[in-house]
Amino acid sequence: MDNSNDSSSSLSFVSSHLSHGCSNHNVSSSTSNEHGENIEILSLSKLSGSLEKLLIDAEYDYSDAEILVEDIPVGIHRCVLASRSPFFHELFKKGIDGSGKEGKPRYLMSDLVPYGAVGYEAFQVFLYYLYTGRLKASPTEVTMCVDETCIHDACRPAINYALELMYASATFQMKELVLLFQRHLLNFVEKALVEDVIPILMAAFNCHLDQLLSRCIQRVARSDFDNISLEKELPREVVTEIKSLRPQSQPESSPNAREVEPLNEKGIRRIHKALDSDDVELLKLLLNESSVTLDDAYALHYACAYSDSKVVQEVLSLGLANILRRSSRGYTVLHVAARRKDPSILVALLNKGADASDITPDGQTALAICQRLTRRKDYHEKTVQGKESNKDRLCVDVLEREMRRNSMTVIVSVSSQLTAADLHRRLDYLEDRVAFARLFFPAEARVAIENAEADSSSLDASSSALKGPNGHLKEVDLNESLPARTRKLQLRLHALMKTVENGRRFFPHCSEVLDKFLEDDMPDVFVLEKGSEEEQRIKKARFMELKDDVQKAFYKDMAENNHSGFSSSVSSSSSSTRREGLNHRVRKK
Repeated sequence: MDNSNDSSSSLSFVSSHLSHGCSNHNVSSSTSNEHGENIEILSLSKLSGSLEKLLIDAEYDYSDAEILVEDIPVGIHRCVLASRSPFFHELFKKGIDGSGKEGKPRYLMSDLVPYGAVGYEAFQVFLYYLYTGRLKASPTEVTMCVDETCIHDACRPAINYALELMYASATFQMKELVLLFQRHLLNFVEKALVEDVIPILMAAFNCHLDQLLSRCIQRVARSDFDNISLEKELPREVVTEIKSLRPQSQPESSPNAREVEPLNEKGIRRIHKALDSDDVELLKLLLNESSVTLDDAYALHYACAYSDSKVVQEVLSLGLANILRRSSRGYTVLHVAARRKDPSILVALLNKGADASDITPDGQTALAICQRLTRRKDYHEKTVQGKESNKDRLCVDVLEREMRRNSMTVIVSVSSQLTAADLHRRLDYLEDRVAFARLFFPAEARVAIENAEADSSSLDASSSALKGPNGHLKEVDLNESLPARTRKLQLRLHALMKTVENGRRFFPHCSEVLDKFLEDDMPDVFVLEKGSEEEQRIKKARFMELKDDVQKAFYKDMAENNHSGFSSSVSSSSSSTRREGLNHRVRKK
């Protein structure tokens, strides 16, 4: 946090004794008194340093319990925590069966702090204070966003980090820390966007911080935050108080923000309830029976904020909502989705014509919104082979590429005059490409597949219908007419090509890596399971080496992308598309 260094000095028991010594220092005091005070200060300093070793020095690891934070076990000494915190004193009196490393008692942070989250970095800072009486400086990787223009005084990572420390301090009953972090959060209330004040308000409500709660309620009451969102995100008693204050407050934006609720409010709420229950069929019935439209209810805005990504795609497929419509606060659906940080929703909206260059009334694009919500730690998190990429980084990458994207999209056309041999070769190539994409880049592949014309379930269904047990396309069924068979293959081809097109558009570097990989004379995915055990072992070892090479190439491309311009991205995509043409060299099966 911004004032952590000041906090360190004010909360340190070493510094408090220094202050005490200075205030009581008298020029006429005896030398013996001064000497005694200096010894006391020195002793406390040494005690603090000795306890610090227990926490940070592996050679002094005599921990007798552990707390699991973000799947990371943190060793603790129960006697230290019990002596410092009434919460831990009561917790450890109850006892717990050994379930951690070497039979040590293990506690889950999610169980200890039920109303809020406490991350690994925040807990380390809190724990350091318990052991040493000093607060460490805040780690920048979790307190700063990835927007280079942000001064990080009220962006979401800074707020979330302060909230994590507040939840830890309040739950574990460290009153001096509660007072300190409440002052920090009070500083955020007037600086932050009203959307970012909501989690502060919830922390104040859950931790019973009356002063902070009152300030947050007043801030929200003055804002144009709509009643539907208030009711969705805040407790009923808080919403009631905010509404009671609003007639006495002046809105911060246009009068339209709080216009009188229309007579068709009941129909709007029914539409929202249908979206809450993921019932698109009910939504269709409501639209047929009522004069309320999706745009009247801002249904697409609501779905992008609160519904599952598949529901958003189904609502989009109805074709009844204006994707460029702005809410009373001036937000497009893409702005709302950027705050949600779901890559599948972002890609679905962009595919339907959402404009990434649209700005909010305060001048933010969807990309800027997403960047200011993303911690540096999450954005720069290393991707592990076969594991999902961080969603926050995926969202930023998708929006960055869309901002650079040329209005002229390279589209791979499918000719209806393809011969049967060409069609099979084309399908073989695309099947392999999607299979390898799922292995190397599972998160990116899933987003591309979900937003293809056929969703992932239909993609998998058509794949199993067209493929035999060996993974290759089935032989032609003699009882099936040729036009019907060709149509089925073309539908499968179209779904695969749409998936690849999404990959090239939103994940060009991953696509380039796949291009390079597929140019080599590589074994088919399904061949890896054939042969003797020794042959399979050798094949799989070679396959893992190749995966490692591909991943290294991906990191290199990502690094270059940070400095590359628009033209290189389009050039890469265009050349890759040409390599995928009908005359592409296909591996022998």
